[in-house]
Amino acid sequence: MTIVMKRFGTLLYLFLAASLIFAQEVRPVKNVIMMIPDGTSVGVYSAARWFKYYNGMEDKLNIDPYFTGTVTTFSSNAPIGDSAPTGSCYATGVLQQTGNVAIHPEVSDNDLFPVDASRTYQPAATILEASKIEKKKAVGLVVTCEFPHATPADFSAHHYNRGNYKALAPQMAYQNIDVVFAGGNSILTDDIKKHFVNNGTTLIQNDKEALLNYNGNGKVWALFGERGLPYNIDRNPDKVPSLAEMTEKALEILSKNENGFFMMVEGSQVDWAAHANDAATMIDEYLAFDEAVGKAMAFAEKDGNTVVVVAADHGNSGISIGSRDCPGYDKLSIEQLFGTVSKYQLSANGLESILVNTKPEGIKAVFKQYTDIDITDEELETLLASKNYKEVDYMKVASSNNLAHNIVNILNSRTCFGFTTGGHTGEEVLLASYHPQGDVLKGHVKNTGLNQYLQKVTGLEISLQELSDKIFAKHNEVFAGLKYSIDKKDPDFPVLRVKKGKNNLEVKAFSSVATLNGKPFDIGSVTVYIDKNDTFYLPVALAEKL
Repeated sequence: MTIVMKRFGTLLYLFLAASLIFAQEVRPVKNVIMMIPDGTSVGVYSAARWFKYYNGMEDKLNIDPYFTGTVTTFSSNAPIGDSAPTGSCYATGVLQQTGNVAIHPEVSDNDLFPVDASRTYQPAATILEASKIEKKKAVGLVVTCEFPHATPADFSAHHYNRGNYKALAPQMAYQNIDVVFAGGNSILTDDIKKHFVNNGTTLIQNDKEALLNYNGNGKVWALFGERGLPYNIDRNPDKVPSLAEMTEKALEILSKNENGFFMMVEGSQVDWAAHANDAATMIDEYLAFDEAVGKAMAFAEKDGNTVVVVAADHGNSGISIGSRDCPGYDKLSIEQLFGTVSKYQLSANGLESILVNTKPEGIKAVFKQYTDIDITDEELETLLASKNYKEVDYMKVASSNNLAHNIVNILNSRTCFGFTTGGHTGEEVLLASYHPQGDVLKGHVKNTGLNQYLQKVTGLEISLQELSDKIFAKHNEVFAGLKYSIDKKDPDFPVLRVKKGKNNLEVKAFSSVATLNGKPFDIGSVTVYIDKNDTFYLPVALAEKL
């Protein structure tokens, strides 16, 4: 009985909280910018602010004037969320499970709130898709990870497995997004490049000057690196643009659309550095993101018709200023807390890339050059023992016996930062928002509430769920009574074939281009094929083509 009452009380609280959100007047605007510092816990803001002050910069962040509340982020069945479902919830309003990218989850024994089993695997329409399809806005993604990584995919693709880039990458290309600035050149396929030619998308690869000098009116993708961009602290500013530079350029391009735009900007690698427990890199990555926040807020305030919402998708690492290894916490000076970390010139990964090619006798000197640390003989032996091993999974750097991990341990041993984990954490994240008429999202909200706010400021006439039912209906319902089959000769990209009289329709998975009697046409949204239930999800209106 007590458990039932507790659950009832929780549901009542959430209902009342949601009611307050909807009771608040929220006037729609022309442009909406969602900014996500992935994996940024509250401690990162504090450390970044003190870091700036110690290094002679003003003791505030660009985001500081805009803080309005906190957000609880979580998966459908776990209080601590993975980036895919938490970002997806911001994008769709649908709670999802680990690995899910903008898709309705399966029912589990641990669901925190009721899950609709009838919708399992149905793609959930995103705020980016609604902005493009329903409001005819320009849309853009600006990130520092590879383009089909969890968060950018959350806003522009659909699948139950965030790691299935073969399904996610083409969806993002066939969404016909106006601006994509990211990493991931190695993920481009010949089919994606061909589609860019067909729809007039300019593709810029590893050319910062070409990006910054771009002045065309068409769609543009600019990709840097084979996968993710380098950490900001390791970045060559002559070759690779900063997140702030990419954000500013994206705003310039997207704002040409007379209907406005939706843009998602992610500081992707705060999270990666947090997984590695690399404090200096976490701070630097956040500060690079904060510069982008400054660009977005300056644009919004000048424009007068733009909303900006900033919130991390979850915490990570449990970072603290102060640790059990630094006694006398209240006597520690700012020099003791931030002096050493301010001398680190590279990320642990960046230093690793140099040390793996350094002869043993030169390691002490190189370490000193980039960190001002004189490592001990024992520490040298530890580095040498791990020298030829590199952890390729960024989420396991903090827990593996690899060179980067051992570098991090040495770096952290000279500081007073504490970490509780190499994984995500479940505390609330900070919320910042700007609205030209002051209709900001405020107080404490859930991730679902943040999405509801995005729908309101975008001025959608139909909800995202209604849009989902419009563009992601099951093929056996759309083409009921007709002859259809699924060709799986290419298991990665099945083809749905539908016949009615003399008309033959072919729809390829993860594309927005279908053919009718051999002639290609754009169907207006991407199709999604789910192998687990052998189902294509596609627009209801396709039936009218036959």
